[in-house]
Amino acid sequence: MTDGYYSSKKTDDICEDVCGQQASRVGLTMSRLRCMLRGFDLKTLFFVFVFIPVFIFGIYLHGQKISYFLRPLWESPPKPFIKIPHYYHENVTMERLCKLHGWGIRESPRRVFDAVLFSTEEDILTIRWKELYPFITQFVLLESNSTFTGLPKPLFFASNRHKFKFVEPRLTYGMIGGRFKKGENPFVEEAYQRVALDQLLRIAGIEDDDLLIMSDVDEIPSAHTINLLRWCDDIPPILHLQLRNYLYSFEYYVDNNSWRASVHQYKSGKTRYAHYRQTDLLFSDAGWHCSFCFRYIRDFIFKMKAYSHYDRVRFSHYLNPKRIQDVICKGADLFDMLPEEYTFKEIIGKMGPVPHSYSAVHLPAYLLNNSEKYKYLLPGNCRREGG
Repeated sequence: MTDGYYSSKKTDDICEDVCGQQASRVGLTMSRLRCMLRGFDLKTLFFVFVFIPVFIFGIYLHGQKISYFLRPLWESPPKPFIKIPHYYHENVTMERLCKLHGWGIRESPRRVFDAVLFSTEEDILTIRWKELYPFITQFVLLESNSTFTGLPKPLFFASNRHKFKFVEPRLTYGMIGGRFKKGENPFVEEAYQRVALDQLLRIAGIEDDDLLIMSDVDEIPSAHTINLLRWCDDIPPILHLQLRNYLYSFEYYVDNNSWRASVHQYKSGKTRYAHYRQTDLLFSDAGWHCSFCFRYIRDFIFKMKAYSHYDRVRFSHYLNPKRIQDVICKGADLFDMLPEEYTFKEIIGKMGPVPHSYSAVHLPAYLLNNSEKYKYLLPGNCRREGG
């Protein structure tokens, strides 16, 4: 106070009391923190230090699920297929069946080539070839010493070729060396191997107007479908096959939306082996697609690491054998994903485990005739061998 004049400076009641004190280093640090947080209420602190970290962690864990659930907002469904009705009964003549489809009948059947890329699916390959054997002119198989993801792979078919003596006279086998480019998009390696399969088909002797089956090993056309197409005249040059979709075994029926398998009338210089949509025509109820249908847990683990969608293995515990076994018996998803659909109705309708089915009607004949050997593929047998 000077000359009757009083000057009073209002100070910060927290920072002045605390920050202005001489204190220990720890005390000073805590004091500074208190000063920095002055002005933030409890709700703001909770939002910053609790809600935001939990939100970020939730996105990390479930971001893929959120993306798939919101798919209808950012991706339109593909153009619908034109479905061709499929007529069949064992007591109806081939001439009558062709006529029902609006096709003529040939004097002699076309030759048929069945071409596949092989990884490890020994049992499914056996069931496939036994189903198609009566109507196939040449079986064409290509395998590589590399997975699509660039991992080294034994030549499983070459090592077990003696188990397939029944097709040996009609078998064209090829091996292609992998490029082992780690970090590359797996679909590039897959496309590289499919181009090599085109070359192997020419070695096998395919000619114009022969029928060519393009499908993965686990996409199995029914024998009567292939027999119909080889006998009927005026069939479309390319037909996709609608297959019944199964997961892990024929106990878990998913839907009938598998369409990638196709049959082509071969045209030199034009036909290319591919696994994408090549026509709008879809031939109804033409076989089976049994995805991840393996006998051994080790084969599940191998495929999860080896196939083109390896990015779906987001956490290492997904590969735990006990978890995989539990997932199989529940009919749940190995990658903990939501259904890949284009409408909210379809996504919500397919959420959760695949229901158990106890029907083994209209399955491949060889499977049922050898039910003890392939028991794990039939309803009521979800346990897998660990070796």
